[in-house]
Amino acid sequence: MVMQIVKTAAELRAALKPTRRRVLVPTMGNLHAGHLSLVRIARERGDLVIASIFVNRLQFAPHEDFATYPRTFERDCELLAAAGCDIVFAPADDEVYPEPQGYKVHPPPDLADILEGQVRPGFFTGVCTVVLKLFNMVEPALAVFGKKDYQQLLVIRSMVRQLALPIEIVSAETVRDPSGLALSSRNGYLNDSQRAQAAQLHAALSKLATEAKSGRIDWRALERETQDFLTARGWQPDYVAVRRQSDLREASTGEPLVVLAAARLSGTRLIDNLEF
Repeated sequence: MVMQIVKTAAELRAALKPTRRRVLVPTMGNLHAGHLSLVRIARERGDLVIASIFVNRLQFAPHEDFATYPRTFERDCELLAAAGCDIVFAPADDEVYPEPQGYKVHPPPDLADILEGQVRPGFFTGVCTVVLKLFNMVEPALAVFGKKDYQQLLVIRSMVRQLALPIEIVSAETVRDPSGLALSSRNGYLNDSQRAQAAQLHAALSKLATEAKSGRIDWRALERETQDFLTARGWQPDYVAVRRQSDLREASTGEPLVVLAAARLSGTRLIDNLEF
């Protein structure tokens, strides 16, 4: 099957007419090996793989990088075709938002207004609103999301559960380069020297996880030490937090935990996490 590229909801509906097991991989483009791993998982799990490419204005604050976010559409399509994608849905802004979006999905504050949501107010409202619209357009049986955006994964799962959507959310492990740096579209903002430095984020989280697994449970002290480690090396941390994997509430012993972090390196904001 030759990959189709569609740009309107009407074209998408026509392309989806055959009743098949659809799997959606939502992206904002500027694809890398991490995105392609999601497509390969989708290929294994479904009959029809749809990847969306849409830079969602609704999840960017006015001071953030919506205008400069890298857009590499032709290359993205080449990569998606090689990875086994069947349909690329690449709508224009006015196709997704033909009128001001008055109806929005506001996820619960205890999950969405912490960590990323505290630093980026309204971010998860923008994410949930566009993802729900994509779900309504594609009507997938499954959707695949990466664990690098750990809080986003939990927020989307919660939305699907609470709104009784007939969609299975499949998670994919974070893909890293040999240094440990999590692959991200924003890594393209880094020069070679900064990219080498960026591996320090994963190293810092790995050190914290190792100490926790060795018996340390003074989570606040571990978080402070990790922030100090990053700050001493020129980073500007937004947060380092040890939380429960299930709901991102305060860590407690005897439960699966995750450490999440966001920090700026020379103006580029990177996020990462590590389960333990």
